[in-house]
Order: sequence, then C-alpha cells, then structure tokens
Amino acid sequence: MTCGTDKQQNIDKSAARIREAAAKGAQIICLQELFASSYFCWEENYDYFSLAEQIPGPTTCLFEELAKELEVVIVASLFEKRAEGLYHNTVAVIDADGKYLGKYRKHHIPDDPGYYEKFYFTPGDHDYKVFQTKYASIGTLICWDQWYPEAARITSLLGAQIIFYPTAIGWALSQDGILNQQQYDAWQTIQRSHAIANGVYVVSVNRTGMEGNMNFWGGSFVSDPFGVILYQASHDHEEIHVQEIDLKKIGETRIHWPFLRDRRIDSYGPVTSRFLDDSI
Repeated sequence: MTCGTDKQQNIDKSAARIREAAAKGAQIICLQELFASSYFCWEENYDYFSLAEQIPGPTTCLFEELAKELEVVIVASLFEKRAEGLYHNTVAVIDADGKYLGKYRKHHIPDDPGYYEKFYFTPGDHDYKVFQTKYASIGTLICWDQWYPEAARITSLLGAQIIFYPTAIGWALSQDGILNQQQYDAWQTIQRSHAIANGVYVVSVNRTGMEGNMNFWGGSFVSDPFGVILYQASHDHEEIHVQEIDLKKIGETRIHWPFLRDRRIDSYGPVTSRFLDDSI
C-alpha cells in the first residue's frame, strides 16, 4: 500500500483494504510497517512524535471491532507511545473474535541514511512473541528484524507456524538498477532462508510508492516452509492478495529436512557474544 501524510486517511484506507481482503476470503490480514503514516524516519524531526499512540489505543480499538465483524485476524504495525519520552515500533495482534492478543516491539532498530529509526524508537525489551489465533499460531517480527536468523529461530521455537514481517524498505533514488536488484534479492533470500531453516511459512508485507528520497520496493511475498515463493507482489503498485496455505506442510517439511532435530544446542553458547576475539 502507498501512504500519505494524513494519519486518519491512512487508517481509513487500511480499514477499507482489510474489508476487501476479507471479502476475498482472507483469514489473517497483515498490514505493512507503520501503515498509519508516511515513513517519517527518513529524517529526524521532533514533530513526528505526535503520530504515536498508546497500544491498546484508538486504532487497535477500531480494528478490534473490524476483526470481530469480519472474523479475521489483524496484524497491525503502529508507532507506540509507551510513556512520555518512550516510544516503540510495535505490532499489535487482534484475533478473529475482536480480542486484543498482545503486542511485539521491534528489537532491531536501524540507523542508516533514510532510516533514522534510533531517533524515534527504543528497542523492544520483552521476549519474542507468538500469538495463538483462531486460524494459526503466528509470530510477528518487524522489518530490520528480517536480517537476523536468531529472531526467526526463537520465534519458530516458540511454536510459530507463520512468521509475519510488516516492512518498510526501499531503494534510494540515487541508486542504479543493478544495485536495486541486488538489494531486493538479498532481502528476499535472507527471509526465505528463515523459512527453510525453521520449516515455517514466512509472509513479508512491504509498502510501495515514493516517499521523500525513497522508492519503496513493494515486492511483498509468501514463502512456504522450504523457501518456495508462493506469491510475489509487484514493485510499483498497490496489491491485495490472498494466499491459501496448508499448515500440514510444516510437519511434512520438518520430517524430510530435520534441521530442528540435528541442532547442536550445546555448541551455540558463543553466539551471545558481540564478537569473538582476544581484545578484551
């Protein structure tokens, strides 16, 4: 979806798109990262803190009513105001009966040209989360979390059948086509590897459109538990897609490719070190 600068218009647009997806048969509906606003993190501007809201709050309340009416699960990424001066990039999960199940706060926060998220967001300080919804057990990670296999692994070990990644990532306008393609390929490849290594479905939902100096690359996709791309969206226009998945395939894949069985958890202690060297 493309987003504008008017928060209420973005929320209304998202609600309308949720209705469209539900009419097409969707049961779990995931919105892109920070869908209620333009991607304000392209600059450091104190005025944007006014976009934040509490969770639960007004937007989750609206979606609770919508989820109950349509009998759908909603995964909604919002700018959370936790307390005065304390803000998070957060996903709220609402079950198909309208019940608010909880939230996940983004753990990995980037700080790069065009992505000045550390100015706005405090890293999540709770554990990774899995939510038992009416239709599936789902994990929710957010954008920059996509690059970290540890996050996907832990979420899978908690019992996730599907990992959703609400996302806002794109190409700088100064880049050429070759670099653009390399970046998209790396982005998709790392997430497909999470699906393969853990035997889970991965659903990545990215925004599209031009905002500031960024061309958001869309390209949302669904991967099965062996990394097969079941669907990939276009790069340059809005789309609503409903993808049917078979949860039985998780067990079938893990039986034939028993990566979880063969993990050497006794040897993984060093992974908690920042870097392995003798400089200390």
